[in-house]
Amino acid sequence: MKRFEIIKVDDPKWSRLIFSSNQYDFYHTRAYSSLELSNKNEPLLCVAYWDNEFIALPIVIRKIEGTDLFDCTSVYGYCGPVSSVPPEDISGEHIMYFQSRILNFFRERKIVSAFSRLHPILDQSLFFSGFGTIKDVNNTVAIDLRLTPDEQARQYRKSHRYEIKQLYSRGFKVVEACEKSEIDLFIQIYREAMKSKNADPYYYFPKEYFYLLLKNSCFKSKLLLIKYEKKIAAGAIFTLTKDFMQYHLAVSNQGYRKYAPMKLLLDNARFIGIENKIKFLHLGGGINGNSDDSLYRFKAGFSDLRFMFKIWQLIVDEKLYYYLLDSLGNKIQNTDTYFPAYRAK
Repeated sequence: MKRFEIIKVDDPKWSRLIFSSNQYDFYHTRAYSSLELSNKNEPLLCVAYWDNEFIALPIVIRKIEGTDLFDCTSVYGYCGPVSSVPPEDISGEHIMYFQSRILNFFRERKIVSAFSRLHPILDQSLFFSGFGTIKDVNNTVAIDLRLTPDEQARQYRKSHRYEIKQLYSRGFKVVEACEKSEIDLFIQIYREAMKSKNADPYYYFPKEYFYLLLKNSCFKSKLLLIKYEKKIAAGAIFTLTKDFMQYHLAVSNQGYRKYAPMKLLLDNARFIGIENKIKFLHLGGGINGNSDDSLYRFKAGFSDLRFMFKIWQLIVDEKLYYYLLDSLGNKIQNTDTYFPAYRAK
């Protein structure tokens, strides 16, 4: 028997479904999606069932200002659909049912376009076969925690290994933040770094965002700090789920960047993943999909393992989509590379 359901973020059923998925990450959880409520968006879980199996797609519905129309996106990070069984074991009939019911829902809710960042390690392309467009964005880097610690370290770039030893010899230490004062200081350093980089306002997360990341009922997380002479040199929040450990938010204190303290932090973080029997420590990619910037090169120095980050795009109503685009005239740029184009800056 087939059926389709829309689950709101305050419904505990969301968690039961995600936790029973074949594979999932913290991006799929109810706790993480609930953060979108502060942006006045509507997070939902779209679920297509057949027999005792399902496909579930977390989305975030956004109002298009000045209209009675909407579009949908995914949470910040690597999301996309999950299922109760491996994608390759799902019949074409059931994938088509999932797609058709999602499309009907979009039309009913006046959703003009849909976009989702996909999870690089999960195989999600089959869910969108013949349904919208999937685009390769960039490679991401991951450390295979199923290897022995020595095998992992042998993949480090030679300069990484040398600088990690130097950090140890200088007295830099890795600690887990336990006190609220330490968390607040990390938040302060993070915000100062965003300000110095003229980051998009989106990345100025409220304090509650950090607190929820570090304490919720859906996934584990750790705030690791690098300290030098009792001062914080760097810090990063890592999330842990069944198979994946994510290097989610990280910052180095301006005064210590010349020592590259984050290298010591990542070298230590992998042991937490090993202790929790996690398969991959995913470091992510470069800035804005760039596989040739300094951030990507830094991450690439820790592992030879690569995964392709992809995105999914769907124009639900072409007439309305191009109406919105035409109505903006020459007020926006980058319409060829940004989706949906009417939201380009």
